[in-house]
Amino acid sequence: ALAQGTATAVISDGRFAGGTSGLAIGHVSPDAASGGSLALIEDGDTIAIDIPNRSIQLQLSEAEIAARREAQEARGDKAWTPKNRQRQVSFALRAYASLATSADKGAVRDKSKLGG
Repeated sequence: ALAQGTATAVISDGRFAGGTSGLAIGHVSPDAASGGSLALIEDGDTIAIDIPNRSIQLQLSEAEIAARREAQEARGDKAWTPKNRQRQVSFALRAYASLATSADKGAVRDKSKLGG
Protein backbone atom coordinates (compact mmCIF):
# COMPACT_ATOMS: atom_id res chain seq x y z
CA ALA A 1 0.00 0.00 0.00
CA LEU A 2 1.14 3.52 -0.71
CA ALA A 3 1.54 6.03 2.10
CA GLN A 4 -0.89 8.92 2.29
CA GLY A 5 0.31 11.71 0.05
CA THR A 6 1.68 9.43 -2.68
CA ALA A 7 -1.62 8.22 -4.13
CA THR A 8 -3.72 11.05 -2.73
CA ALA A 9 -3.08 14.71 -2.01
CA VAL A 10 -2.77 16.21 1.45
CA ILE A 11 -4.90 19.36 1.93
CA SER A 12 -4.75 21.29 5.20
CA ASP A 13 -5.57 24.65 6.73
CA GLY A 14 -2.44 24.23 8.86
CA ARG A 15 1.18 23.14 8.68
CA PHE A 16 2.66 19.73 7.95
CA ALA A 17 6.41 20.35 7.93
CA GLY A 18 8.32 17.20 7.00
CA GLY A 19 5.20 15.05 6.94
CA THR A 20 4.42 14.87 3.25
CA SER A 21 5.47 13.37 -0.03
CA GLY A 22 3.63 13.94 -3.26
CA LEU A 23 1.09 16.71 -3.75
CA ALA A 24 0.52 18.82 -0.62
CA ILE A 25 -1.62 21.95 -0.35
CA GLY A 26 -1.36 23.89 2.91
CA HIS A 27 -2.63 26.96 4.68
CA VAL A 28 -6.00 26.77 2.90
CA SER A 29 -8.20 29.71 3.90
CA PRO A 30 -10.60 30.36 5.39
CA ASP A 31 -9.73 27.84 8.08
CA ALA A 32 -12.15 25.06 8.94
CA ALA A 33 -12.63 26.64 12.38
CA SER A 34 -13.68 29.91 10.72
CA GLY A 35 -16.43 28.24 8.73
CA GLY A 36 -14.32 27.37 5.71
CA SER A 37 -15.35 24.61 3.35
CA LEU A 38 -12.66 22.29 4.76
CA ALA A 39 -14.96 21.71 7.74
CA LEU A 40 -17.62 20.30 5.40
CA ILE A 41 -15.48 17.52 3.94
CA GLU A 42 -16.32 13.98 5.03
CA ASP A 43 -14.58 10.64 4.51
CA GLY A 44 -15.13 9.41 0.97
CA ASP A 45 -15.70 12.85 -0.59
CA THR A 46 -13.97 13.60 -3.88
CA ILE A 47 -11.95 16.78 -4.26
CA ALA A 48 -10.86 17.94 -7.72
CA ILE A 49 -7.48 19.70 -7.78
CA ASP A 50 -6.70 21.71 -10.92
CA ILE A 51 -3.13 22.95 -10.56
CA PRO A 52 -2.88 24.91 -13.86
CA ASN A 53 -6.06 26.84 -13.00
CA ARG A 54 -5.17 27.11 -9.29
CA SER A 55 -8.47 25.73 -8.02
CA ILE A 56 -9.74 23.13 -5.57
CA GLN A 57 -13.35 21.97 -5.84
CA LEU A 58 -15.33 19.76 -3.45
CA GLN A 59 -17.34 17.52 -5.77
CA LEU A 60 -20.76 17.84 -4.08
CA SER A 61 -24.04 19.39 -5.11
CA GLU A 62 -24.85 22.86 -3.82
CA ALA A 63 -27.74 21.28 -1.89
CA GLU A 64 -25.41 18.85 -0.07
CA ILE A 65 -22.93 21.61 0.75
CA ALA A 66 -25.78 23.77 2.10
CA ALA A 67 -27.11 20.86 4.19
CA ARG A 68 -23.67 20.23 5.71
CA ARG A 69 -23.18 23.93 6.44
CA GLU A 70 -26.62 24.07 8.10
CA ALA A 71 -25.76 21.00 10.20
CA GLN A 72 -22.55 22.69 11.40
CA GLU A 73 -24.37 25.90 12.28
CA ALA A 74 -27.03 23.91 14.18
CA ARG A 75 -24.27 22.82 16.60
CA GLY A 76 -24.38 26.32 18.13
CA ASP A 77 -21.24 27.21 20.06
CA LYS A 78 -19.72 23.86 19.02
CA ALA A 79 -20.05 24.77 15.32
CA TRP A 80 -16.85 24.57 13.28
CA THR A 81 -15.00 22.64 15.99
CA PRO A 82 -13.72 19.08 15.66
CA LYS A 83 -15.90 16.32 17.04
CA ASN A 84 -14.61 14.05 19.82
CA ARG A 85 -11.37 15.94 20.25
CA GLN A 86 -9.76 14.28 23.26
CA ARG A 87 -6.54 16.14 23.98
CA GLN A 88 -5.09 18.53 26.49
CA VAL A 89 -4.35 22.01 25.22
CA SER A 90 -2.07 24.23 27.27
CA PHE A 91 -3.28 27.58 28.56
CA ALA A 92 -0.64 29.32 26.43
CA LEU A 93 -1.92 27.67 23.23
CA ARG A 94 -5.55 28.47 24.11
CA ALA A 95 -4.58 32.10 24.77
CA TYR A 96 -2.72 32.35 21.46
CA ALA A 97 -5.57 30.69 19.55
CA SER A 98 -8.05 33.20 20.95
CA LEU A 99 -6.00 36.04 19.41
CA ALA A 100 -4.76 34.46 16.17
CA THR A 101 -6.18 35.37 12.78
CA SER A 102 -6.74 33.05 9.84
CA ALA A 103 -3.95 32.44 7.31
CA ASP A 104 -5.80 34.62 4.79
CA LYS A 105 -5.38 37.51 7.25
CA GLY A 106 -1.68 36.82 7.88
CA ALA A 107 -1.92 34.29 10.73
CA VAL A 108 -0.93 37.00 13.20
CA ARG A 109 -2.24 38.03 16.61
CA ASP A 110 -5.15 40.46 16.50
CA LYS A 111 -4.95 42.62 19.62
CA SER A 112 -8.42 44.04 18.91
CA LYS A 113 -9.79 40.67 20.06
CA LEU A 114 -8.70 41.59 23.58
CA GLY A 115 -11.49 44.14 23.87
CA GLY A 116 -11.40 47.27 25.96
